[in-house]
Amino acid sequence: MEIIKNFYESLFIVDVTGGEDAVKASVAKFVGLINDNAETVYEVNEWGKRRLAYPINDKPEGYYVVVTFKATPEFPAEFERLANIDENILRSMVIRLETEPTVKAAEPVVEETAPATEEAPTTEEAPVVEAAPVDAE
Repeated sequence: MEIIKNFYESLFIVDVTGGEDAVKASVAKFVGLINDNAETVYEVNEWGKRRLAYPINDKPEGYYVVVTFKATPEFPAEFERLANIDENILRSMVIRLETEPTVKAAEPVVEETAPATEEAPTTEEAPVVEAAPVDAE
């Protein structure tokens, strides 16, 4: 019998009051948990520190992380359970995606550079118009 696997997207908000090292440790812990239990991790987006719409546990800011992955249907419930136990996670949510996620390829950065030749760029010069003197009376 074939094991059914679905596509999921998880968002979790990490408490930032513990410091940058605590945030990185919590993010690494939960992204590692997803890596260990998911068949494929499509994308990990760290949105960073943002102001919350309303205070959660009297905390106005949180560190947002969004992970898109493919896993068995049992894993999201376990992930939610572990996120609810951890005191550093303010909120978490896992949704099942209807279609396979598409990973957007990063657009290459094109830098405009001057031509390699020694010639100066030619520009058309605007005609010089002299102003008529103004009489100060």
